[in-house]
Amino acid sequence: MSLTPKIRAPVTREIARERWIVMNKARPQTGFMLIEVMISVLIFALGVLALVGLQAAMTRAQTDAKVRADASNLAGELVGMMWADASNLAGYNNSACASTPQCAGWKAKVILTLPDAKPDVSADVTTGVVKIKLMWTPPSGTPHQYLTATTVNANPP
Repeated sequence: MSLTPKIRAPVTREIARERWIVMNKARPQTGFMLIEVMISVLIFALGVLALVGLQAAMTRAQTDAKVRADASNLAGELVGMMWADASNLAGYNNSACASTPQCAGWKAKVILTLPDAKPDVSADVTTGVVKIKLMWTPPSGTPHQYLTATTVNANPP
């Protein structure tokens, strides 16, 4: 054994850096891919839920639009019947509608077509002004109505 001290090589910056990298080398990450997959599945599930909600809203809006169109068509149909039977305009009022076959048939059709329908027809024989009010309540519970007014010439020239 020699008593002379060992001479070490001077530590340069590059060597110190390499030693630091080796000593502080990060352990390999585990489970990171699983977290990525779980996050992507969550984002996909939220997207699917949003699409299902959008589909439900579109179906509800489409149903409401169809019922409104049906109400408009039914009112137009009654106005056409009144024009064809202008001499019997008084028979289309609410009170006399049951005795007029065309009006009674139309009311039955309204009740079958619109949900929880309440048709209201008033015809003024002297002026020829006809008001048709259709009220209905869809399953959502919000009452709707369609109101139209026109003039039917009861005494054509």
